[in-house]
Amino acid sequence: MVISGKDAIEQASVEEVAEKTLKCLLANVPPNLPGITFLSGGQSDIDATAHLDAMNKIGGFDWKLSFSYGRALQQPALKTWLGKKKNYKAAQEALSHRALMNKKAAQGEWDQSLEKKIFFVI
Repeated sequence: MVISGKDAIEQASVEEVAEKTLKCLLANVPPNLPGITFLSGGQSDIDATAHLDAMNKIGGFDWKLSFSYGRALQQPALKTWLGKKKNYKAAQEALSHRALMNKKAAQGEWDQSLEKKIFFVI
């Protein structure tokens, strides 16, 4: 993704990241490529989700845009777990929630309001 450097004074908006990334991809990636997956690249879990969703909402391409996030999926679960047995279930729910949010983003169906809802994925 085309994102601002982490120390940049001005950070690009979600829309600008999506537009600039798609502009770059459309100019350089063959349309017959089946899909493109993104790493989170140091973005927060929410930012990585928002950027993926915004690109899928814009559309205008034949590729499947999806995610291959490691840290952006795992970090919320690890922060919840803290290595404590009592946090095991909550950590599983945090991981399931992030996976569901990114699934929705890959379909262009994510919205910030979904972050406040509680989802239980079995």
